[in-house]
Amino acid sequence: MARLIALQERAFAALERALGPSVLPLFARLVFASALLLYYLNSAYTKVGSGFPDMFVPQVGAYAQIVPKVAEGAGYDVSQIAFFPYGLVVWAGTYAEFVLPVLIVLGLFTRLASLGMIGFIVVQSVVDVTAHGLDAATVGLPFDRFPDGMIADQRLFWVFVLVVLVLRGGGGLSLDGLLAKRERSSAQPW
Repeated sequence: MARLIALQERAFAALERALGPSVLPLFARLVFASALLLYYLNSAYTKVGSGFPDMFVPQVGAYAQIVPKVAEGAGYDVSQIAFFPYGLVVWAGTYAEFVLPVLIVLGLFTRLASLGMIGFIVVQSVVDVTAHGLDAATVGLPFDRFPDGMIADQRLFWVFVLVVLVLRGGGGLSLDGLLAKRERSSAQPW
């Protein structure tokens, strides 16, 4: 049994050395792109107006989604909502949905973008549970026998993919990797 385990460890260690630094981060970015890129971009588009300059201004939908109780308290009149902290939170949340997913897919500032996206998902989940009145079945529970809880189960997988990117970075097949390679090749020896 010890020989079999040692053989397995040598084989997979070699595979990980050969493919792990580039393939695992690329695969994580592709999974993110496949499952979440359009989800977040479409969600972001529901928060802004169309055309110039409204595409740069969070609309009432952004307030209703991000700070629903504050928006309701103001009668959905965003001019009655203080910029600090609520307007700032809405602005940051809206543009995080545009920028962070694109950075992750491109593999640019991958670690920071992935860490920011984890924070975004945590805040999104807290808002969904506390302000949008999700029922217990929708929220789910970790370690239960039902794998379809939107918050506890589904978003745990989302965060796992992002943790891989926080720990591994964008990999060699990313803009981060290309920029690092360019930087190394242009470095002057002293």
